[in-house]
Amino acid sequence: RIMSKISRDQIVKSVEAVLAMNAEKPRKFTQTVELQIGLKNYDPMKDKRFSGTLRLPSVPRPNMQICVLGDQLHCDQAKTAGMDFKNAEEMKKWNKDKKVIKKFAKKYTAFLASESLIKQIPRLLGPGLNKVGKFPSPITHSDNLVQKADELRATIKFQLKKVLCLAVAIGNCKMTVDAVVQNIVLAINFLVSLLKKNWQNVRSMYLKGSMTKSVRLY
Repeated sequence: RIMSKISRDQIVKSVEAVLAMNAEKPRKFTQTVELQIGLKNYDPMKDKRFSGTLRLPSVPRPNMQICVLGDQLHCDQAKTAGMDFKNAEEMKKWNKDKKVIKKFAKKYTAFLASESLIKQIPRLLGPGLNKVGKFPSPITHSDNLVQKADELRATIKFQLKKVLCLAVAIGNCKMTVDAVVQNIVLAINFLVSLLKKNWQNVRSMYLKGSMTKSVRLY
């Protein structure tokens, strides 16, 4: 369905343009490539707000900061994997201090929490993580922690809030053109399937690197 509106060639050219701009002015960090979407014929106040998550084949943000809120086993695994972690005792010490929790939530993009701990999170941290849309994803003892973290890094979320603009990380400037294109095709198809009137709700689509100009896709 995507191909009727945007040709694969067009996506390839747009990705090449963003990666070329990045290559002209290399930065000391790996630039993220963002897909920016403008919607139309939607009233966020009246229409049902959609929300959906999609796991991409290639990880767009390999350096995404994740913290493990773990029991003893998961804290040990996180330590071995070189990941940040906190146990219940450490969180208890914060005494639900809003400033401390806000700072903690800001430091990370996402959280993983042991299944045994997840019900205690609201009691330990109050609504802080939930408010910023970072409530932890559960992990069990049979899960591979590193794999779970990578799944999280590969997952994007489309959620309509009060404004008609959406933006998701879709790739980075170290990825191949093909890998970024594959992520984009899947993401656009998925988003369009979430929209009430599919393509009739799409006003515009742009691609942009962290420090590059925007390139129009649609």
